[in-house]
Amino acid sequence: MSDKKIWFETLHSSFGQFFSIDKTLYHNKTDHQDLIIFDNNTMGRVMALDGVVQTTERDEFIYHEMMAHVPIFAHGKAKRILIIGGGDGAMLREICRHKDVEHITMVEIDADVITFCRQYLPNHNAGAFDDPRFNLVIEDGVNFVNQTEMKFDVIISDCTDPIGPGESLFTSDFYQGCANCLNENGIFVAQNGVCFLQQDEAINSHQKLSTYFDDVSFYQAAIPTYYGGMMTFAWASQNTQLRHQDLSVLKTRFAEAGIRCRYYNPAIHLGCFALPQYLLDALAQ
Repeated sequence: MSDKKIWFETLHSSFGQFFSIDKTLYHNKTDHQDLIIFDNNTMGRVMALDGVVQTTERDEFIYHEMMAHVPIFAHGKAKRILIIGGGDGAMLREICRHKDVEHITMVEIDADVITFCRQYLPNHNAGAFDDPRFNLVIEDGVNFVNQTEMKFDVIISDCTDPIGPGESLFTSDFYQGCANCLNENGIFVAQNGVCFLQQDEAINSHQKLSTYFDDVSFYQAAIPTYYGGMMTFAWASQNTQLRHQDLSVLKTRFAEAGIRCRYYNPAIHLGCFALPQYLLDALAQ
């Protein structure tokens, strides 16, 4: 390893993880952030923004399957989906597997991310950008949800951590806008960090979302690249029943969809809403 370049993640100030770079495919500053894409022998192609890993080819399926399929199968009749962020195309790929979905809008602030991910991470989108149901909007996510007259059944905030361009996607303005453009029985989900290391992020999101939604909670998945324990996803809806779907209902919907997953299944769906006591205690305070 000594003759290879080492890339260090800078998410945490006092400890972190590193990747050896087998080959740098792209590294430059876009109009919004520092973007690097490189090959790593263990994790495949890796993309990082402003020193923080966003996605790797090896384990991206866990993150994207859980963010896409949990709300869509919980809803049961989702026709219109909004993705905030998601410029690598993998969230779009998973949503496009649902044949009953009729319209997918993706709002991405940085057009360069899409351009370079299409070139260097083609397996992430797997052709999804060419799906006729797809509508791309280059815009700030907060502005979009507060100005659009469109309504959606599911909103997925595939955001970066609350630093830099992603910071606005953890604000009350954003959450209120999302609540306003959801249809009845709509569901909002968002990336919310690794709760053991970023517990304040979860508490902050819970407090703000609770102002606009009747049912606010989190669900979880273990994703190796996002080290430090389980990753939490914020969940918010006006319908308190959607988070508690019966296993038989989930199994039926999953079977009818005909989708094969590598991480998600109905039992995982049912169990992922169980949260560790330290997080429940923190939220209760």
